[in-house]
Amino acid sequence: MFATLDDIRKDIAARLADAASNRRAAMHTPVVATADADVRVMVLREFDAQRWTLRFHTDVRSPKCAAIAANAAVGVLLYDPRAKMQIRARGAAQVLTQGRVVEEAWAASSEYARRCYLAVDAPGARVAEPTSGLPEAVEGVRPDEETLLPARENFAVLLVELTALDWLYLAHDGHRRAQFMRKDGEWGGGWAVP
Repeated sequence: MFATLDDIRKDIAARLADAASNRRAAMHTPVVATADADVRVMVLREFDAQRWTLRFHTDVRSPKCAAIAANAAVGVLLYDPRAKMQIRARGAAQVLTQGRVVEEAWAASSEYARRCYLAVDAPGARVAEPTSGLPEAVEGVRPDEETLLPARENFAVLLVELTALDWLYLAHDGHRRAQFMRKDGEWGGGWAVP
């Protein structure tokens, strides 16, 4: 099944593509870590197999955006318990607030998804009692386009260009592990002890 490094790299690409397009895929919600050792679960929105980039959506006011501005290094952990497969990925992140990629991502998002960016305070802001952070007028309702206009300024795309992959397959007859590094757009790899 995973006889060659090329087979594994192709399988990783297929799994990332499926995770981005299939909300039921186990790898659809990976753990993303910034260089300040802060981690969070995020929804994988797109995988570009040509550029080897992962796209996530975020609030530009969130602490992770400041962390990425200070140090672009990120780690992404994806795991599929049924397949018994773990992918640890590393790369360089950038937070985009303008441009075609951002506008297309915003337009493709549902009203409910865009509503999240109407939060009055930044993600992580301290509050006196439990809250969604949303204005009362949009709590529990599908807002119209006019209501969503102010949300756009808080929306950003987090784009991660992958530079390293660590693949682990758990098997009863012996685990298998491979590692890949990307340089000048080309992947090189080798086997590793699990």
